[in-house]
Amino acid sequence: MTESSAFRTDRYELTMVDAAIQSGTAGRECQFEAFARRLPSGRRYGIVAGTGRLLDLIRAFRFTDVELTWLRDNRVVREPTLNWLADYAFRGTIWGYQEGEAYFPGSPLITVDGTFAECVILETLILSVLNYDSSVASAAARMVSVSLGRPLAEMGSRRTGEYSGVAAARAAYIAGFASTSNLEAGRSWGVPTMGTAAHSFTLLHDSEEDAFRAQVAAFGPATTLLVDTFDVVKGIDLAVKVAGPALGSIRIDSGDLPTMVAEARAQLDSLGAVNTHITVTSDLDEFSIAALSASPVDAFGVGTSVVTGSGSPAAGMVYKLVAHRDSAGDWVNVAKTSPAKASVGGRKRAVRRLDAAGIARAEVILIDGDPAADIPSAATSGRDRALLVPLITDGVIDERHLGPAGTTRARAHHASVMQELPIEAFRLGRGDPVIPTLYR
Repeated sequence: MTESSAFRTDRYELTMVDAAIQSGTAGRECQFEAFARRLPSGRRYGIVAGTGRLLDLIRAFRFTDVELTWLRDNRVVREPTLNWLADYAFRGTIWGYQEGEAYFPGSPLITVDGTFAECVILETLILSVLNYDSSVASAAARMVSVSLGRPLAEMGSRRTGEYSGVAAARAAYIAGFASTSNLEAGRSWGVPTMGTAAHSFTLLHDSEEDAFRAQVAAFGPATTLLVDTFDVVKGIDLAVKVAGPALGSIRIDSGDLPTMVAEARAQLDSLGAVNTHITVTSDLDEFSIAALSASPVDAFGVGTSVVTGSGSPAAGMVYKLVAHRDSAGDWVNVAKTSPAKASVGGRKRAVRRLDAAGIARAEVILIDGDPAADIPSAATSGRDRALLVPLITDGVIDERHLGPAGTTRARAHHASVMQELPIEAFRLGRGDPVIPTLYR
C-alpha cells in the first residue's frame, strides 16, 4: 500500500497514454467532460457529491517508485511512458458544478482541460468518485425531502465497503443528513457522529434492566435506549423506570413501525416521559420514511438504502472527450454517435434558468462557451445562475472545496439549491427530470 491514488484506475487509461505518446498525440490540448446521459429510472433530479474527495485524490495521483516498478515488471507500458508517469502531476484546469448542486441529464458536471494524456488518465478516478458519491447524495436528498425536517442519521457502514462507508457518510451529510455512525467520516470530513448501543449490549447482560442501568450509568439519562430486543412495551417501561422521565430517546428497530411508534408515544406520555424522543431504524428508505410522515417519529436512522443509492448504486455518469486541438492548432468538437450512447461535442458552460420567483425552469447548456466568462457576474446573470465553478486552475486546487470546511460549504450550498427546485421535484413517484436540459 502507498499513499498514491494512481492505481485507482483501469489499465486501459495507461495503455491509451502509452499509444498516444508513441503516436505523438499525447500532448494535444483537449477538453473532457463528465456528465450523466440520464437520471436513475424515475428520478427527477440528481445531486453532485464527491468533489472534495476527488480533488484530494487528484493531488495524490502520483506514480512513485512502487507503482512504476510494478508497471515495469508487468510490462503494462513502455519505458518512455514510465518516464512520463514518473513526472506526472495534473497541471491542467478543471471546472465543475459546485458540490451539493442539483444536476440533470446532460449537465457538464466536470470539465477537464489539459493535454490528452494528463486528462484521460483521470477518467476512472473521476467516475468512481462521482458515480458513487452522487448516487448516495441523490438518494439521501430524497429521504431528507420527505422527513419533514426531522433529523436523519446515516448508519450504513456495515452494508458497504470500509472506504465507501466513509464516502457515503460524507455524501449523505452534504445532502442534509444530520449525522453518521462512522467515526472516520467524523475525523476526516467533520460529519457529526452518533451512536449508543446495539442489541448485543442488551444480550450481554443478565437482564434488560441491567443493560439499561449500565448504559445510563455511562452516558446519563439523556442517552438513547434500544427497547425492542425482547418486548417493546416492557422495554419502554424499563427504560423510563431506569432513566426516569428525562430519558432522552428510545430506539425501535423492528416491527410494524407506524403502529408501534403511535403506541410507544402514548405509552411514554402516560409514563410522564413527554419529552422523550422516538428514533426508528429498520431498513428505512425514502418510501418508508414518507409512510411515517404522520407518525410521532422524532428521528430516523438509515443504513442499507442510503449507502446503496436506494436501488441505484451508481449515478450512470460517463467521461468523454468533447473537444481537442487538431494538427493545425484549431479546436475541433468531437462526439460519440453510437445508438443510446451519443454525446454532445464542444466546450460548454451551463446556467440554470430561474423564473421571477427564483424557481428553476431549465438547465441551459451553452456550446462553445467559456466557463470563465461567468466569473465577473459573480455566478449570476439576470435570472440565469452560472453552474460551473473553478476547482483546479493550472494545476492549483481551490482549497475551499477540501476537508471539513469544504464539506460544510457543500452542505450549505445544497440546502440553498433545494429551495430552487420546483415542488414537483419532491414527488417520490416515477417521473421525468423536473426541468428540461436545453442546448444553445
